[in-house]
Amino acid sequence: MESLRYLYKIGRGPSSSHTMGPERAAHLFKNKYPQADKYTVYLYGSLSDTGKGHKTDVAIIEALAPTEAEVIFAGMPSFPLPHENTMDFHAEKDGKEIGFARIMSVGGGNIVVEGSKADVHEDVYPEHSFAEIAEYCKEKRIRLSDYVFEREGIEIGAYLLRVWNLMKQTIQDGLSASGVLDGGLGVERKAKYLYKQRHIDESDITKENRLVCAYAFAVSEQNAGGGIVVTAPTCGACAVLPSVLKYMQESRGFTDDYIVRALAAAGVVGNLVKTNASISGAECGCQAEIGTACSMASAALCELFSMELDQIEYAAEVAMEHMLGLTCDPVCGLVQIPCIERNAVAAMRALNALSLANFLSSTRKISFDDVVETMYRTGKDISSRYKETSKGGLAEIELKKMNRERK
Repeated sequence: MESLRYLYKIGRGPSSSHTMGPERAAHLFKNKYPQADKYTVYLYGSLSDTGKGHKTDVAIIEALAPTEAEVIFAGMPSFPLPHENTMDFHAEKDGKEIGFARIMSVGGGNIVVEGSKADVHEDVYPEHSFAEIAEYCKEKRIRLSDYVFEREGIEIGAYLLRVWNLMKQTIQDGLSASGVLDGGLGVERKAKYLYKQRHIDESDITKENRLVCAYAFAVSEQNAGGGIVVTAPTCGACAVLPSVLKYMQESRGFTDDYIVRALAAAGVVGNLVKTNASISGAECGCQAEIGTACSMASAALCELFSMELDQIEYAAEVAMEHMLGLTCDPVCGLVQIPCIERNAVAAMRALNALSLANFLSSTRKISFDDVVETMYRTGKDISSRYKETSKGGLAEIELKKMNRERK
């Protein structure tokens, strides 16, 4: 598996697969053909269906600037797509084509160049399943976070601290912002309202729910507004992990060192899904994004409380298991409805998984590796209408309603 540096990416929202990935692809192509006087980019599959809402064309054109660039939303081509998020880049000079590349945005800001090893990173983790990692950790009597530092070196700690500081800043920025998000849906920012709405009779559990959700809304709204976020594992699911860690640091006093270790443990879980299945909503639905984020947050919480490895696995497994089949149906192709609320709900579910793991890990029947494989198979079975195309689910219903209201 790759370094956690390629899981936790820092970039601009609203989508890692539809904004960050295409932007990286454009920079890569431009660096290979800097002499071009025109670029033409064809977007296929999910990129074509929801690219407008995700501002894919804007990201590509800005990356290729100041050279002239045209982005074409090409729908489904006559040839089989190697991935649901496929782009064809063409470079011209004096009216003649001088370069071509087919690039796939495979989730989390990661890209794959067809027929090339460009943007391929060296594996630093020789183990490729939770079972293998658990066996190694138990044999050496180390924690999951220790495993990360052993494989990556102590310098990964500095990177994870940078990630955490940016996550906290995104929360703060989101809690300070107000107004309506761009895109035409009229979605108001709610994080600031949630954060300040203390009730005179508020119980401890109600306060926990409100604050965790406020933090999740803050990050998701910043992402939806095109702000700087950390993929965890994607932009669309970037709020789950930081919201629970922020709450635990404030309510329980965990130091940044503890949070860094929690991020390390969460990263192992996210890396396993990325390696053995998918973190792409266009490939496997929202279960691949928000489900993975929930598993990562659950593992992070267990690591914070120094729980056993079996308990970490139980929490990560139960978090993913009950996200199986979750569709990706963003209304109007925007990362707003249902994406923002979904992050908050997943954050609360991570807290539930922590509680269950504290009591029930000895009764576990399903392994984390099994649920990851199940998620991938389920995702491949789901109709493309429910995988980031905005053609089914809430997206379809709301579009019909909006069309009726316009008449």
